[in-house]
Parts: sequence; structure tokens; C-alpha cells
Amino acid sequence: MSTTPLELEDPTALARFGKLDMVARLLIEGYMMGLHKSPFKGSSVEFVEHRQYYPGDEIRHIDWRAYGKTGKYYIKEFEEDTNLRAYLLIDGSGSMAYGQSSIPKYSYARILAAALGYLLLSQRDAVGYKLFDTKVRQQQDPSSNPKIFQQLISALEQHKPAEETSLAQVFESIMPRLKRRSLVVIISDFYDRIEPLATALKHFRHAHHEVIVMALHAPEEEHFPFKHPTRFDSLENPGEKILVDPNRIRGIYQEQYQKFLGELEATCQAAGVDYCRLLTNQPIQQGLGYFLDARTRRAGRR
Repeated sequence: MSTTPLELEDPTALARFGKLDMVARLLIEGYMMGLHKSPFKGSSVEFVEHRQYYPGDEIRHIDWRAYGKTGKYYIKEFEEDTNLRAYLLIDGSGSMAYGQSSIPKYSYARILAAALGYLLLSQRDAVGYKLFDTKVRQQQDPSSNPKIFQQLISALEQHKPAEETSLAQVFESIMPRLKRRSLVVIISDFYDRIEPLATALKHFRHAHHEVIVMALHAPEEEHFPFKHPTRFDSLENPGEKILVDPNRIRGIYQEQYQKFLGELEATCQAAGVDYCRLLTNQPIQQGLGYFLDARTRRAGRR
């Protein structure tokens, strides 16, 4: 497959390429490869913990004593085996299905998540994911096994955005499952109540996890370009519809939207969380660049 630089910078053109794994490889190998340095690089061979065995793992790392006790295969992980443990938290709720002049937010999110997964795995970091709406729908614990990439791709491609959003509730349910210090990347439009979200983000930080928030929005959500009476259909509650005159509500909408963005950014700053906002007509490389900048900044503070 041949591509031009302009195609790689156009999310809509990227989405037309089809296979998500190919798009991720094109983005990383053509633009970002070699820039990532893990700030959590191991310096010893101390045993850390067990994780589930995945086909393709080296048999020599199987803990046969654990198998004898449980009848299940577990791999012994060592510090030098894993530079960084990263969780990709991807919002698959109904509001993420919105897209008009550009690709839907969920399509953008899954390309971004796939590219981040490929980038991290190329550096032998461990990647896990949790795809959620009101609860976690699909998930895998972090692994540096390359097979985790295809599992991530399959989950992202199979999921269809639906249901409402319940960010704080989902994050609070995830928290106890993160046993070791990890990098948590949250990809969402963050359309939920700010106060409980703030509490959940602070809990991540209190547990010593590093968090990067990537807020995705469609251009129409920011600019509200509608001019004629328009029917808005709820993507999270099918059947709910409302007919409005955009000219009458534009000022109120834009005021509330900017207030929401300000509160979200302030919440992230107060919690010590890195915050990046992206529109779905912007190059996905902007999100990748922000991710790498955030990692470099945090590494420099260690």
C-alpha cells in the first residue's frame, strides 16, 4: 500500500485504508518510529509478578509450580522484561459515534489507540486495554507479547458505540485491578459530570499511576455551524429526539461548551493529569506527538 504524507495526515483518508492494524503501522513506521523512550526502563532481573500466559510466550518463562497448584499457565514477569505497563482506556459509548464533516469520534479514537498500542509494543513495553461505556465491555491485561496488538485491533473493530457514558463509575471499577504503577491513557469525549470524574482522576494519581487524558470532539461540537431548524437524535438514548432552531441556542450552547472544556482542563491540571484536546479533522499525529511530549516531560522530572 502506497500513501502520501497528506493522506497520513487526513483522518478520513486513513479510515478509508481499511484494516486498522495496517493504518497503525503506517502512522508509526512512517512518522513516529524511534522517538519513544520509556521512563520506566528496568535495571534488574527481579521477579515482579505473574501474568496470564498468551500463545507465543516463551515456554521457559512458564511457572510450572503455579501450574501444578492451579492447572493454569502463568508467566513469571521480571523487571527487565517490561519497560512500561500501559493501559489504553477507550470510550465506546453512544456519543462517540458522532461524526458529520469528519470521521466519527470512535473511528478516530480506535485509530489513535491502535497507533499508540503499536508504538508502545515496538519499544517492548507492555500494553493492555479496556473498552467501555457504562462498564468495561472488553479488556486484556498488559503484555509485551506482540499478539496483544491483534487482540486490541479485534476488540476495537468489533465494538459498536452504544449505551450511555459513566466515566467515574467505570474508572472506579478499574482502579483495584491496576496492581502496579502504570501509564493510563484515556481516550474519550468526556461528556459526563465533571465532579465525580475529578475524584476518579485523583484516585488514579494517588495510586501513583500516570494519566494522559485525550479528549476527542467533532468540529461541529466546537463550532456549532448549523443554520436551519435541525433535529438532534440522542446517540446514547435511541429514540430521544429534539428539534431546535440553532440560531436561538447557538450562544448558550457555545458558552456551555467552553465552560465544560475549561472545567475539564482545570480538573486535569488539579489532579496532575496531562490533558490533550483533539478535533476529529486534525491529524492523528498531533495526538501521538502530544503523547510522546508528555512522556518526555515526565521522564525529565524523574
